[in-house]
Formats: sequence, C-alpha cells, structure tokens
Amino acid sequence: MHSDFWLQRWQQGQIGFHRGDVMPLLEKHWPSLQPAPGSRVLVPLCGKSLDMHWLAARGHRVLGVELSPLAVEQFFAEAGLQPQRRTSRLGEHYSAGPIEILCGDAFTLDDETLAGIAGLYDRAALIALPPDLRRRYRDTVYARLPAGCRGLVITLEYPQAEKAGPPFSVDAAEMASLGPSWRVEQAERRDILAHEPGFRAEGVTALSTAVYRLWRDSGNA
Repeated sequence: MHSDFWLQRWQQGQIGFHRGDVMPLLEKHWPSLQPAPGSRVLVPLCGKSLDMHWLAARGHRVLGVELSPLAVEQFFAEAGLQPQRRTSRLGEHYSAGPIEILCGDAFTLDDETLAGIAGLYDRAALIALPPDLRRRYRDTVYARLPAGCRGLVITLEYPQAEKAGPPFSVDAAEMASLGPSWRVEQAERRDILAHEPGFRAEGVTALSTAVYRLWRDSGNA
C-alpha cells in the first residue's frame, strides 16, 4: 500500500488494526528469544502500539518507525510523555526515555541505523504490505539487519483470493523465503476465524495467526 493510504487511515480514524492492549503473543513468545538487556529493538510500522511500552519495560531500547505524524503524536500524548524532537535525513525523531519513534519511511532506513538493532518485533509490517512491497521490504530491511539479530514475527494466513488486504496473508513458505542467513522457526499457529467477525463478514472461510522466531546467522550475514 502507498503511504497516502495509511496517512488517510490515521486522519480518518480508521485504525481497527490498533490494539488497546499489549499483544498476548508478544508476552508469551518474546522471552524465548532471550534478548540481551538493553538491546535495541526495531518495531516497523509501529503506529501507536502499546507493545512498545511493554518492550521498554523489559529493559529494551525501542526504535519504532511510523509514517503518520498523527500516530506518533498520539502515542506519546496518550502515555503522558513529552518527547524530545530532532530532524535527520530519515525524518523526524521523537524520543522519550527508552523509546524513540522515527516518523518516516521504513524503506529508507540506512545501514548506520540498522547496524545497532539486536531485535525485531514485526506484528504489523509484513501483513500490511502486498506481495511486491513485501519483497522490497525484506530486501531493504530484513536483509540488512546485523548478524546475531533475533526477531518475533506475527502473521495472518487465509485464502488471499477471498479478501483484499490489508491485512494480507503471509504463509509459512513465504516466511521460509527470508533467505539463507535467517533461521526461521514457527512457534505457534492457531485458528482464529471464530474470533474475527469482520473476516467472516467478508466471506473468508479460514483464518489463522502464526508466530515465528527468527535468528540472523552470524556466519552468513
């Protein structure tokens, strides 16, 4: 989806993808990655996710990336935080405590920024993008994350022909195609169609969510 699509969704308040609580699958599976205390975690297409507060409370330095200035401002305002701001070639940076959000395009993240990332939490980016942009996203973000990086990715799986995304279906085969430098392990997969009336109303006949743990191989980076 082009940037204007997401900017319009935020401006019109069409943010059904936003959760009012921390994602239970993050709470369940993140500890198994055994991330080092103080490590920097990338949260692409972060919106105003409360998951960033959860990660920060576990001792991580969080770098969110979000296109919409409105989403970024709401994130800090709703937490009662007054962020410091600075501008770089990548966009506008908002920082408060261990959380920094870059208001900019994830596709423009440079090697210098990604070099310091030790963890990745992707609940909203992969499934927000159609296939052509997913390939570009993997080639420009995933492929440039440093050796030793570990991540948690949450996807949806459904018959793509039954619904126009976003969110889009991302299956296990696609996750395995991240490349030889990534070790991908499915941690959980569950049927959630009964809990998603919106999908059923659109005629979707099967819907699952899957959780993947990722490790960037030090020898093949």
